[in-house]
Amino acid sequence: MTSIATAAARPDPVSFRYDFMVFIGRFRFFQNGHLAVMRRALQLGQQLVILVGSARQARSLRNPLTFDEVRDNILGAFDEAERARISVLPLIDRYNDVEWVADVQAAVTGVACPSHPAPRLCLIGHAKDQSSYYLRMFPQWASEPVPNHEGLSATPMREDYLADAETGLAKWGPHMPPNVVRFLRGFARTEAYANLAEEAAFIADYKRKWAAAPYPPTFVTTDAVLVQSGHILLIERRNNPGKGLLALPGGFVDQHERIKDAMIRELREETRLKVPTGFLEGSVKATQVFDYPYRSARGRTISHAFLIVLTGDKSGLPKVRGSDDARRAVWMPIGDLEPERMFEDHWHIIRTMLPYASRG
Repeated sequence: MTSIATAAARPDPVSFRYDFMVFIGRFRFFQNGHLAVMRRALQLGQQLVILVGSARQARSLRNPLTFDEVRDNILGAFDEAERARISVLPLIDRYNDVEWVADVQAAVTGVACPSHPAPRLCLIGHAKDQSSYYLRMFPQWASEPVPNHEGLSATPMREDYLADAETGLAKWGPHMPPNVVRFLRGFARTEAYANLAEEAAFIADYKRKWAAAPYPPTFVTTDAVLVQSGHILLIERRNNPGKGLLALPGGFVDQHERIKDAMIRELREETRLKVPTGFLEGSVKATQVFDYPYRSARGRTISHAFLIVLTGDKSGLPKVRGSDDARRAVWMPIGDLEPERMFEDHWHIIRTMLPYASRG
């Protein structure tokens, strides 16, 4: 028998235009603009599915909070009856839009279809800039555009908070749910916050040095995706940005240097790899450009990645050691890779490049 309390919390499905509303975002930080969209979604749909993008990433200036922290911040802004109507799920970033769309569809289907054979679905969101193009990628669903609530944006909130937590919360706290403000006050006392604040100061100084340039600078870098016998060669970063995170060997292209030459130079400088240059060049299986505009906190940074596949040898993996910008170099089993420990988008670069390893 259904209790009176449960019956009261369960809305009448006939009164809703849709069975499920879908809201996609990163929600770092969760603020009143996001909350307004979600409350509108709960008016239109019986259930709300919230997909939190950039899940399973290392903390960064753009994504300072983990998925679990974001989920708790969102659910903490609603009462018990509302939380019963909300599902918050992680969504991993991908460089391939088709794969990303498939991930979204699978996540929504997993929630909606077990209880609704033919659910009425609606995507809700605010088209704030070019990053909102995803709103046009689900033509099979209804769409509900919403205005920007009070012109709020999470970007300046993050920047001000990481520059100085108390000052940032004094400015932006009134535009956040109270539970989020409480969480951020506590987070400001953690080692994770201290590391992010240190990196924010580094990036601010880095950008000041380029402030006098006549045009916003675009940086060109290289990354080596070097694999052998089920292992991949990584370095641990010695300095900010991403101090302590694992990364692909790589770096900036010099003014009078070809891109492939820069890749091999950086590979050698950071890992002391002794494999001959000609052998490395002959083992390149694929190259790809990674140019997502927000892939690096330093600014517009376009990376050319090279997949190098070395044949297994009875003497084992080549010896390496950290040098230059690398605290250490390590051969890591590919199955042990954890995106939460990887710098910037390097885990996504690896995922994109590895399928080419088995091709001729």
